[in-house]
Amino acid sequence: MANDMFKHPDYYQVDDLLSDEHKLVREATREWVKREVTPIIEEYAQKAEFPRHLLKGLAEIGAFGPFIPEEYGGPGLDYMSYGLIMQELERGDSGIRSTASVQSSLVMYPIWKFGSEEQKNKYLPKLATGELIGCFGLTEPNHGSDPGSMESKFTDEGDYYLLNGAKMWISNAPFADIAVVWAKNEKGRIKGLIVERGMEGFSTPETHNKWSLRTSATGELIFDNVKVPKENLLPGADGLRAPLMCLDSARYGIAWGTLGAAMDAYDTALRYALERHQFGRPIAAYQLQQKKLAEMITEITKAQLLVWRLGTLMNEGKATAAQISMAKRNNTYIAWDIVRQARQMLGAMGITGEYPLMRHMMNLESVITYEGTHDIHLLITGHDVTGIQAFRCYDKK
Repeated sequence: MANDMFKHPDYYQVDDLLSDEHKLVREATREWVKREVTPIIEEYAQKAEFPRHLLKGLAEIGAFGPFIPEEYGGPGLDYMSYGLIMQELERGDSGIRSTASVQSSLVMYPIWKFGSEEQKNKYLPKLATGELIGCFGLTEPNHGSDPGSMESKFTDEGDYYLLNGAKMWISNAPFADIAVVWAKNEKGRIKGLIVERGMEGFSTPETHNKWSLRTSATGELIFDNVKVPKENLLPGADGLRAPLMCLDSARYGIAWGTLGAAMDAYDTALRYALERHQFGRPIAAYQLQQKKLAEMITEITKAQLLVWRLGTLMNEGKATAAQISMAKRNNTYIAWDIVRQARQMLGAMGITGEYPLMRHMMNLESVITYEGTHDIHLLITGHDVTGIQAFRCYDKK
């Protein structure tokens, strides 16, 4: 089992900007990760298996819907706390953070924002405790970056809706109890439906042979004439804007989460460089290694300040989708690059499961793609600063 000796890098004393409650939430999550995740995660990554026994613990530390109000069974925390929880979970593993992100931002968030009171009371408390696990169906086989062209459809059959279509690359799908699914009605309007496991015609085949996110359960959602009760339609969701709002919440969590992976890589590389001796002295004494470490901590520090400011804006209700997009793109990229640099510093040892770097490196290949690819987020920022769209824009009303 791995010995987790992680020390939190804080070059600019960013901790001074956090409240005592924020630091308490972070420390509680960090200790849980050290105790429950680090010792077993390499084994589960090698097996390409999700450690389902961790679901109860994730619920207990408030990782499922941290921002959901207490009246609906949530912890009632703020967005800074949500970010810090995601940071610590992804330091442990991107797959574990993905599970919590989906449950929080892509399942609980849309029910909270767009659901009826009956839906909120029925689903949110059980999702918060992990009694129910959910997934989010937006991406389709032919439509990834262009969700507005989705082909999944449902028709009004009087007593129920009849849903047909398919979704893919769906985290949590193989064992999810419910799915928040986005599909078009007869008028072509995008709506949200809560589909429950056990509904006839609904299946969730698992996706195998992944080199990335091996501790996350990924699958498809297949809808073959699924009869969905009318009370399962999210009444407040109309148009593509609704699922995009869910993605904003998820991207916010990813911006914090990937920072955790970056910090873990830096901490691992620094410790190794001080301990590993070549040519009569530690490799940390050599200029090229110091250059790598200096660049790592610089990018981590900038990323820390970026998400701290974004968290403040989220709490104030001022954060824009473009600001969230910038943070997701920047922090995912710096983590992607830092992990590679750290892997090189460890030489051959960097590819072994004795260290977390190769696992982080493979995971980030997925994270840099999902919830909006690196290039799409670049175009989102470009559109925001120029006012000119470089890609076709669908209905966002």
